[in-house]
Amino acid sequence: MTIKEIEDVFRRGDVTEDFLNACKCDVRKSVQSILRRYERTQQERMRLYAMYSYERCAAERGNCIVAGIDEAGRGPLAGPVAVAAVILPQEYLLLRLNDSKKLSEKVREELYETIVSDAVSYHVELIDAETIDRMNILEATRRGMYDAVAALLPTPQEVLIDAVALPRLRMASQSIVKGDAKSASIAAASILAKVTRDRLMLTYDKEYPVYGFAQHKGYGTREHIEAIRKYGICPLHRKTFEPIRSMIINRKGCEYCAD
Repeated sequence: MTIKEIEDVFRRGDVTEDFLNACKCDVRKSVQSILRRYERTQQERMRLYAMYSYERCAAERGNCIVAGIDEAGRGPLAGPVAVAAVILPQEYLLLRLNDSKKLSEKVREELYETIVSDAVSYHVELIDAETIDRMNILEATRRGMYDAVAALLPTPQEVLIDAVALPRLRMASQSIVKGDAKSASIAAASILAKVTRDRLMLTYDKEYPVYGFAQHKGYGTREHIEAIRKYGICPLHRKTFEPIRSMIINRKGCEYCAD
C-alpha cells in the first residue's frame, strides 16, 4: 500500500489487527511514524475513557445530566476566585483534556475555546476580593459554586465537585479529591476557571502595572510582595491574607489604597 492509502485506512478507522501487524512489519519510516501517532491517540482515548468513570456511574443511576465544578485562584493574594461549572456531552471525546495545572497555557487556551463551543451548558462565577475578605475563602468559594450550578441550563441531575462539599445542593453530588485529574467534567471546569481568571489578571495588569499581575497572576511571589511593600495594596488585594494582613496591622507602608 502507498503511504496515502495507509493514512486513509487510519483516517477512516478501518483498522484491523492484521492491518496493524502489517504496519509494524513495514520498514518505511513514514509508516512507523503513522503507527506511533495512532498508538498515542489510542492511549489518549483510553485515558479519556477512564476519566468518564464518575459520569458513567452517575448515568447508571439515571443521572445523565452531569455537571463538573472547579475553581481557580483560592491561593493568590490578589484578584478574584473563578468558579466554573460545565455540563459536557456524554462521553465527549476531547483529546488532551486534563487537569488545567498539567497543561501548558497554549493548550489550555485551545481547549477552552473548544469546551465553550461544544458544552451543553457552562457558567463561570467570579468572587471578588471584598467578598473573600468578608466571608473567608472557603465560604466565598462555596457561594460561587452554588451560584455557578444555579446558572446552568438544563439543571444538572448530579454534580461532581473538586474537593469541596456542597451539602445544600438539591441534586445528587460528589466531592472528589483531586477530581480535576479524575473526572472529565471537573477537568473541563478547571480549564474554564483557570483561563477566565488568567485573562482577567492580564486585564488587571494594565490597570495596576506596578504589581506584575501578568506574570504571577496575583500569587505571593517575592516580586509581588516587594511591590506591595513599595506601593501599598490596591482594591484587588485580599486584606485578610498573609502577609498583607500583618502589613496592614503593623502599618508598614501598606495602608489600603482605594485608587
